[in-house]
Amino acid sequence: MQWTRESSFVFITATYVFAALALVAVFAAFAESPILAMLWAMVAATGVTFAASLIGNGSVFDAYWSVIPPLVFLLVLQTGGGGWNPLTISMGVVLLAWAVRLTLNWARGWTGFPHEDWRYPKLYRESPLPRWLTMLLAVEIAPTIFIWLGCLPIVPATRVQEASLGPIGWLALAIGLAATLIEWVADEQMRSFGRSKQPGDIMDRGLWRYSRHPNYFGELLLWFSLWLFALAADSASWWSGIGIVSMIGLFAFISIPLLEQRSHQRRPGFSEYAAKTSVLIPWFPRK
Repeated sequence: MQWTRESSFVFITATYVFAALALVAVFAAFAESPILAMLWAMVAATGVTFAASLIGNGSVFDAYWSVIPPLVFLLVLQTGGGGWNPLTISMGVVLLAWAVRLTLNWARGWTGFPHEDWRYPKLYRESPLPRWLTMLLAVEIAPTIFIWLGCLPIVPATRVQEASLGPIGWLALAIGLAATLIEWVADEQMRSFGRSKQPGDIMDRGLWRYSRHPNYFGELLLWFSLWLFALAADSASWWSGIGIVSMIGLFAFISIPLLEQRSHQRRPGFSEYAAKTSVLIPWFPRK
């Protein structure tokens, strides 16, 4: 099939409509156990994106990261018993702001098929498994598990009736909105840089002067804020912190090392930039 940008987006949109329907149907079947319901519903949605990826490519899954969590939040809230209250409204606002911003950022930058995130072909080449199985396990199932873990705080946060924000809730709201702002600023700065850069140029301006990955820093703040919302609802929900711990592990040991390796190979000045710039948490450059 000869893909255009327009036909690619039509295909992606249809895929996520069916993924959302699968999510809702499977969640309803396991609704009595919301944690398991989230897991199996997400796996079902991933099954739809995987089937579509065999027609398109692995980049079908890219929007999953920001599209699915708000839908899961609404499903859990509907069955959680807590209903809409200051805490769940604030959590919903944070998730919606983050999801809309991240999805639009992806849509603006995606040129359609046959473009595919450079990390996926690298996985296909280096994996001993067939391409389709590598795509299923590494490109789709593994991220789905991380997203599921990251969404665990939604369960305790939606179980308390008439929950007020309290100090921790206000902190969660502030950090969640700040996370979206940081990601937006970082991505816009990188987009502006990309329009004028020359081969080998290093982005060391704006937020990127203080962190090599400010967008990832913002992303981790978002998942941290979800955990804070859970703690604001019930201090005994500390266990849901496995979500932010898993996200830190994903970025620290997989996402960031992959990008750093690529940058060292493609940009001669990156080593000097890395030597003076914090890898993740923004801080003043070293002299």
